[in-house]
Amino acid sequence: MNESFSPDLARLDDMLRREGVNAGLGALNARVPHRYTAVYRLDGGKLKNLFLHDKDGQARPEYLAEVDLGVSFCQFVLRDGFFLTDNSSHDARLDGHPYQGLMVSYHGVPLLDNAGDLFGSLCHFDIEERGLSNDEFDFLQQAARVLPGYVVTRSS
Repeated sequence: MNESFSPDLARLDDMLRREGVNAGLGALNARVPHRYTAVYRLDGGKLKNLFLHDKDGQARPEYLAEVDLGVSFCQFVLRDGFFLTDNSSHDARLDGHPYQGLMVSYHGVPLLDNAGDLFGSLCHFDIEERGLSNDEFDFLQQAARVLPGYVVTRSS
């Protein structure tokens, strides 16, 4: 374990190692009000869902299994290094976007593979307005640096 890990990140890293990615996403999701926490892998022009935690415990909806990059909010994460919107309905950056107001809140960061290349995204999202504190955004970014060691090797 890296000595510079915060206690929370060390606990997440330990959980990922002992219990796997699904448990780790559940722990990340428990920290925020969002219904979903997910890992998506970039595959050409698509984003494929590898792991999804649903706070409501429902099976993954088919529309979340694979999303065209051009209509996903993840495209902004991959382009800009992060994307945060508490309410897409009021976000002018999304004017004209087909999911504006449908996927209401989205907070995501990129995932890099073991070679440092873009792999996909880690995100919290919901169909209701949800905020994300600066501390939780920082933690999401930290988690994105830990997750590839568990996600990339198991999904490649």
